[in-house]
Amino acid sequence: MYTHLQLRDSTRPPVSLATLHKMKTEGEKIASLTCYDASFAALVDEADADIVLVGDSLGMVIQGHDTTVPVTMDQMVYHCQSVARGLHRPLLMADLPFASYPTRELALANSVRLMQEGGAEVVKLESGPSQIEVVEFLAGHDIAVCAHLGLKPQSVHKTGGFRVQGREVDAAERMLAAARDLESAGADLILLECIPSELGQRITEALRVPVIGIGAGPHTDGQILVLYDVLGITTGRKPRFVLDCMAGAGDNLGAMKRYVHAVKTGAYPAPEHCFS
Repeated sequence: MYTHLQLRDSTRPPVSLATLHKMKTEGEKIASLTCYDASFAALVDEADADIVLVGDSLGMVIQGHDTTVPVTMDQMVYHCQSVARGLHRPLLMADLPFASYPTRELALANSVRLMQEGGAEVVKLESGPSQIEVVEFLAGHDIAVCAHLGLKPQSVHKTGGFRVQGREVDAAERMLAAARDLESAGADLILLECIPSELGQRITEALRVPVIGIGAGPHTDGQILVLYDVLGITTGRKPRFVLDCMAGAGDNLGAMKRYVHAVKTGAYPAPEHCFS
């Protein structure tokens, strides 16, 4: 009981939102990974990742679907519970899955499930102008929120597939405006996926909150990748931003540590991982 109090003076104190804000201010890169079970969670923790995301990407890498759309709330809660049992240091974030936040009230109810039942500390939702009211409502109920912009996997059927977003001037300006509005609404973090590096830099520099990127260039405050990509067990076509860390790593923990080190030192992402 109250183990979090015993860990305050630990050499590896738990990461909080305050920790991430301090890292942004001081220019220390934030290393993040997805995870879906307790065993890998313990290794990701030992590798010193700062954020662990229980992503609805589990629909693709765990369940074998072509998209994240089939993932349910019950499944997200289950995997979040599993990951939470294996973590000590990283901040635990979890996705609100497809169609779980169409209204403020449903978004709140499902966020509460992820936190109370799943053990999440932050909820992530794919965002845009229509989600600003939802983010503001969640923030008003003391829910920590990460707003996801750029490529939004839950919307691939509507947007025409997995494509780089924000290349057109108008689209870039709309995304920058949305990021600012979401921050003003109370978003604690912003995640940018598959956008040009220049736009990733503009958004990061415009915001006070930490910005995490996946295929968003080297200038974001941190990076995130799907764990299975880092471990070199991706099936099918690999996205441009993927970094396979298994070669020469020796084991899974070694690969995770290589990834964290590459993010912290700025070696990842390199130009070949970025979009223009």
